[in-house]
Amino acid sequence: MNSTRIIGIVLIVAGALALVYRGFSYTDEETAAKVGPLELKVEQQEHVSIPLWAGILAVVGGGALVLLPGRR
Repeated sequence: MNSTRIIGIVLIVAGALALVYRGFSYTDEETAAKVGPLELKVEQQEHVSIPLWAGILAVVGGGALVLLPGRR
């Protein structure tokens, strides 16, 4: 298997995951106040949306890399 086919497979998997989950969430922790040895932290949950067109483009581009013959 050459590198373009591997990249194509990775793009197909990433695009399919983007279409299924539509984004991902993560927790951001910041220090709100620090007074001597006491520290007040705030956690906020952030959500990153992945556009539908980006998932479709990744699947189509990955499929093209897998199916089309490479340079020889």
